[in-house]
Amino acid sequence: MARVRITGGQWRSRLIQVKDAEGLRPTPDRVRETLFNWLGHDLAGLSCLDLFAGSGILGFEAASRGADRVTMVERDKGVFRQLRTNAELLLGSAVELVCDDALQFVSPVAAGYDLLFLDPPYRQGWLERLEPRLAALVNRGGRIYAEAEHPIEGLGEWRVVKRGQAGQVHFHLLEHP
Repeated sequence: MARVRITGGQWRSRLIQVKDAEGLRPTPDRVRETLFNWLGHDLAGLSCLDLFAGSGILGFEAASRGADRVTMVERDKGVFRQLRTNAELLLGSAVELVCDDALQFVSPVAAGYDLLFLDPPYRQGWLERLEPRLAALVNRGGRIYAEAEHPIEGLGEWRVVKRGQAGQVHFHLLEHP
């Protein structure tokens, strides 16, 4: 079992436990710090969706920085149990946990999120499969953060406005024109 540090907000420097699971790669500290510099450190009033929660670090960072609601979706039952344990330890009342497949979860969901975190398993075509559903998930004026094994230019009508790379990870902030 590994541990990952929350980098900002009310839970700054708190460590969360991360279950060892195939393909699980928590977003590195440096990448999260860059992301939240792009977004601004105060997420008060925002509704966030961490669709491939894994370790939950992106969602916990958002909740720590004041997001009103953070929904984390994870399909692996063992990883989900660890998410629940971490949420209980942090007393994260803004955090809602859902054990489900990403495509199953987004199918009936209407718009309602201001910020969507997409850090899916690599080499499985998740970003392409989700692309047609993005307009129904993200409010007008909302943003998408996406990690991929390669650089992307956009997802449907969403365009990359900021990008970075850390090792094998390409990370992007997208906005709707």
